[in-house]
Amino acid sequence: HVLLYLYSLNKLDLRGKMDFNYLLYSMLLCSMCCGLTFGQGSVPIVLATWGFAQQPTDKAWEKLQANKGPLDAVQSGCEYCEFNHCASSVGYANNFDENGETTLDAMLMEGKTHKVGGVAAIKRVVNAIGVARAVMDYTTHTLLTGESATSFAREMGFPVLEKTTLTNATLFQYLRWRYRDCQPNNRKNVKNKCLCGPYSPLDSVEEHSPNELTTWKDLILLKKLAGDASMENLDDHDTLGVLAIDAKGDIAAGVTTNGMRRKVPGRVGDSPIPGSGAYVDNDIGGAVCTGDGDIMMRFLPSYHAVQMLQFGLTPTQAGHDAMLRILKVYPFFSGACIVVNKQGEHGAGCTMARFPMYVRTSNMDSATLLRVNCTIPETPYFNIK
Repeated sequence: HVLLYLYSLNKLDLRGKMDFNYLLYSMLLCSMCCGLTFGQGSVPIVLATWGFAQQPTDKAWEKLQANKGPLDAVQSGCEYCEFNHCASSVGYANNFDENGETTLDAMLMEGKTHKVGGVAAIKRVVNAIGVARAVMDYTTHTLLTGESATSFAREMGFPVLEKTTLTNATLFQYLRWRYRDCQPNNRKNVKNKCLCGPYSPLDSVEEHSPNELTTWKDLILLKKLAGDASMENLDDHDTLGVLAIDAKGDIAAGVTTNGMRRKVPGRVGDSPIPGSGAYVDNDIGGAVCTGDGDIMMRFLPSYHAVQMLQFGLTPTQAGHDAMLRILKVYPFFSGACIVVNKQGEHGAGCTMARFPMYVRTSNMDSATLLRVNCTIPETPYFNIK
């Protein structure tokens, strides 16, 4: 683009001769205008994580076009996957915990008042994002958990299943896991880790290095070493995250997941934690993140990414910085954040080779798949002490 621009100014002839000062000036101009932003600004806009998010993105867009607002939009996008099982890690009856149960985490946040509604480890309820909206609309609280969240859902009129059910495929995976002595699992420093329990603490607690590979992170590293460029089918931990900005500039985010497979019962991931799974601010922008939630919630990456926008970083740079601060402590961490500023400029930071996301704006007939090449800088953009 720089060369074409110079040629149009007659500063570059057909043999490639050019004024070096014009080259430096034009490259500087290009970097100032384009930065590292993946997508140019446009509102209204909808963005969503992962390669299974085309329909959720379109569903959210339909709500924006019907003037329903960004909160209704992201809720609609998340509900589509909850009811239609877009991925094994989203929706009821898929990923299981050690007891063979499915529990869901979900959250909604809107950027005008920073209201949040969330549910964590909710059982026997399909529409987790709907219950999260009810927490926002009908309580003064932010987050409800476990069986109490299920009871609240029943009070609000949501269908509650009588008993836990799994899909046939998931039931087979669970029974096979049990047959293989519950390997791998998410226990550490316990007796009988190589069995299905009973578990009890070891006499001494071993300090584990952040570099240690555990559970599905082994697979991630092996796939990287084997040269798997996409990583798109590794859906053991994928969270559906949806961001929407309407024509008035109001921003909202929604996230939903059934969490990590084989998790310890009661485990809550990053998705329903404001600032970790998602964060939005009308004055700045928004972010949603996905990956190893147990690590991510220690760093609040979505909050960090949004705050970096205030310091002048592009959305891609902000996503990079959020990932880099995790990688400094956990070099084998796997995850991603998609980020959008209030003008609709968007980008992503990720630790895989590539990360798929969907976007839709007014000049698109349907949601468009973007494949982000994950290149993280070696040093933070700001050295925050």
